[in-house]
Amino acid sequence: MRIMTVCLGNICRSPAAEAVLVRQVEEAGLDDIDVSSTGTGDYHIGSRPHPESIAEGERRGYTFATRAAQFVPSMFEDVDLIVVMDSSNEADLLALARTPQDEAKVIRLGAFASDAATGVRDVPDPWGLPREAYVSMYDQVEDAVAGLVQALTDGTAGEIVAAHRVLR
Repeated sequence: MRIMTVCLGNICRSPAAEAVLVRQVEEAGLDDIDVSSTGTGDYHIGSRPHPESIAEGERRGYTFATRAAQFVPSMFEDVDLIVVMDSSNEADLLALARTPQDEAKVIRLGAFASDAATGVRDVPDPWGLPREAYVSMYDQVEDAVAGLVQALTDGTAGEIVAAHRVLR
């Protein structure tokens, strides 16, 4: 399975979600999952993740090897699941979708969070905010990624994606 995490600029939230997902997938022993990240905007193409995102991630034991890239419609063909950070990212990708199959791959990360039963929360963009925003972002991402990994492990990811699609 190929999973892509997506945010706006691909320097804060999506590389953080990628790093968290890579480690949790590895810890769960899910060997057949490939993880990448992109952004919907072209603001930071080629850049490393934001220094605050790296710093907080490294404090938590994550590593970062990717550079920012922009999502293009042909990428729908390269992935099985596209996990976006907020409703704006979701709308941007749905606008790029060429087929219902492309649309069916898009879901907000918050749909897998432990509190998703009360509604799907966006992962707020910490760009330009103090360190505490990055701490909060990682807390939220780690919780939701744990739910995603559990859904991949127990085979319910498809059901969650389908249910999210109905709520759009």
